[in-house]
Amino acid sequence: MKISFIGAGNVAWHLAQAFEDAGHWICEVYSRDTQKARQLAAVLYDTNIQPDLNFSESEAEVIVIAVSDDAIEEVLQRIVLPEGVILVHTSGTRSLAEFQKLVEIYSDVYVHTGVFYPLQTFSKDIEMDYQDLPFCIESKNELIENKLILIAQSISNNVTRMDSDERFILHVAAVFASNFTNYMLTVSQNLLEREQINFELLKPLIQTTIHKALSTNDPAFGQTGPARRGDWKTTARHLEYLQETNEDWTEIYRLLTDKIRNFYISK
Repeated sequence: MKISFIGAGNVAWHLAQAFEDAGHWICEVYSRDTQKARQLAAVLYDTNIQPDLNFSESEAEVIVIAVSDDAIEEVLQRIVLPEGVILVHTSGTRSLAEFQKLVEIYSDVYVHTGVFYPLQTFSKDIEMDYQDLPFCIESKNELIENKLILIAQSISNNVTRMDSDERFILHVAAVFASNFTNYMLTVSQNLLEREQINFELLKPLIQTTIHKALSTNDPAFGQTGPARRGDWKTTARHLEYLQETNEDWTEIYRLLTDKIRNFYISK
């Protein structure tokens, strides 16, 4: 399949290389940041750097918009597309209906639309195992949806048809599971660094916690700690320390302690 990318950030960086490794041809890469487009094209075999958003002469069968949600409409306002191309976005929250409506407003030619959402956190310098990476695929046209599924299956064994409402809820859950979790780890590291204690000491605990959560059908069964036990003397001492250390951390600790306590009281 001939594929082009709009955007050269973390998602495009990973997907473009994965597609190429699976035998697809990455025709063009466009980015507002020309340097990023050059960097991505440099790690691909035969990819042109697209100077602007005029793709009218592109050979691409699929064009992937891999930009932030806020930038999608700006791209659609300016892009010139070849008729009949499949245009997809990679957003977890932007609905297909909304995307289709914007395409109809701004495009002078008929194009197919779809969603190609990879449920993963991407960092440019961290290698990814794509075999189990979930891809959520959606299109109103069954033939187009099947094509997108085949593309996803060329790099992953975990491909799901999912409508926009389900994908939005999945994205909300992903924020809790990934983004908020990572912020908690950041707080832990900052707290230890403040006291000149090595963060490496926490890593076995972190790994065991995640392993336990993923080894059962219900992560709630693996909950431990003072809030779960009702050890309020310990939580009071923790809060006393945090109040002298960081107001934001105190607020987070108090909120999560209350939520854990209330959750298990209701069980």
